[in-house]
Amino acid sequence: MVTFNESIDEVTAFAPATVTNVSCGFDVFGFALHEPGDAVRLRRVRRKGVRIVKIKGTEGLPLQAEKNTAGKALLAFIEALNPSFGFEMEIHKKMAIGTGLGSSAASAAAAVFAANRFLRQPLSPAKLLPFALQGERLTSGESVHADNVAASLYGGFVLIRSVHPLDVIPLHYPRNLVAALIHPRINLTTSQMRRILRTQVNLSDAVRQWGNIAAFVAALQNEDFSLMRRSLNDVIIEPVRGKVIPGYEQAKEAALKNGALGSGISGSGPSIFALCSSQEVAQKAGRAMQSVFERLQIQSDLYISPINARGPKILHITQK
Repeated sequence: MVTFNESIDEVTAFAPATVTNVSCGFDVFGFALHEPGDAVRLRRVRRKGVRIVKIKGTEGLPLQAEKNTAGKALLAFIEALNPSFGFEMEIHKKMAIGTGLGSSAASAAAAVFAANRFLRQPLSPAKLLPFALQGERLTSGESVHADNVAASLYGGFVLIRSVHPLDVIPLHYPRNLVAALIHPRINLTTSQMRRILRTQVNLSDAVRQWGNIAAFVAALQNEDFSLMRRSLNDVIIEPVRGKVIPGYEQAKEAALKNGALGSGISGSGPSIFALCSSQEVAQKAGRAMQSVFERLQIQSDLYISPINARGPKILHITQK
């Protein structure tokens, strides 16, 4: 039986940004970063429901809970578990929206992770995932994909075998993997980047992609960097999306020349990741990618992060 801890008044949780697709694994691969990410503060109130009182760090996001990804996820949590109280919510966006780093998913994950702490026996990430996915539906519609929100909630590296029904598989990976992320400050929406995709692919391309996906899973499991280099290759999605991201090919080439195992578009872009075998290589690859955008006179943000095995974390709890 689910019961709530009546001694807790307020919880603040952080959920990390994510890299998804990881070149060959469109909508099925994702991993969590240490930074950036989003934080959500929940305060217990007598009135049932969810009221968003503040959003920091960005403008234009709706305060109506049913129209906000974090609010919608929390409403799903409340509907399922029926607490005798409600929540006031503050959202602290620590990354821009439309980065390709799972901003909406991080907010939804942080909201349900914070709410989970009000339970005497918190739910597992697998049981929280359906609530967080309800938030993702606001940005993805019926074609909802679980890679961002699952990676943010579970931490580590995940494989999405299926969304209907939900089937998420945590993958083993080399603990020395480090990602360099470059976010060029250009505006490309997820819906826009999905509309340009082909609805049909050649069988030969599909076979090559399946081979790369299977090989990449084997490379992670066996910690085989050579195989990882050969399999981090997308022949279906990135050739289309890469054309609308200024400097993409040059940034990818710069990362590879500076030792990255592979490089590609994070999520729907415009962020670009480079997966590396060490912090030192990631720093070099990241600086090389950033210099490409400097030459193009495009401002960018650079993040260097090992894979975040932990996922979300509690930042603060206030008790009676």
